Amino acid sequence: MSKFFHGGMNDRAISPAYRIETDRMVIRCYNPSDARLLAKAVQESKEHLLPWMPWAGAEPEDLQKKIERLRGMRANFDLGKEYVFGIFNKSETELIGGSGLHRRVGDKALEIGYWIDVNYINQGFATEMAKALTKVAFEIEKVKRVEIHCDPKNLASAAIPKKLGFVHEATLRHRNVTFAGESRGTMVWSMLSEEYQNSFIPQLNISVLDAIGRKFEI
Repeated sequence: MSKFFHGGMNDRAISPAYRIETDRMVIRCYNPSDARLLAKAVQESKEHLLPWMPWAGAEPEDLQKKIERLRGMRANFDLGKEYVFGIFNKSETELIGGSGLHRRVGDKALEIGYWIDVNYINQGFATEMAKALTKVAFEIEKVKRVEIHCDPKNLASAAIPKKLGFVHEATLRHRNVTFAGESRGTMVWSMLSEEYQNSFIPQLNISVLDAIGRKFEI
């Protein structure tokens, strides 16, 4: 028997997407049981993440605190406040990184955020993830705009929205502060729903499941 429930003809999947499967990864809502995998990935990647992710400065974090953090992420996910995902290998034995669909960029819009474990950088995983979440944002969440924000000095991160066809709208000056206290700007990249329809992203083949394993038809 399949590990997922697919339901009958009238039992349609309901937003949000809890699990997304691509060719190489599983992008899904975190569970508290993922705490050890998350701790391992972040600790190994701390020096890599510090210039771009100020939260990495708090690592290593006590395992119990990380469990509570994941419980909070899951609660916000269930309440539809914010969708934070773990990015796993296909067997879900390793955490490749983290991502999210965030509501902090206005009505009918979502922001994609991401970080990748240092052991998986430069292998196309962030691009594959961003492409999948862009499709989910437009086709399941029905937003009008998707944004990606990144540090102007993070060239690898900035290359991802450019590659996917996002438009560089602006670079906002002195909007963030690094862990070292340095003031940095923020690049804002966006894609509108009509631009999405004319892009190559709708052709992406992914499997998307809701909270009880029902498959979205997209």
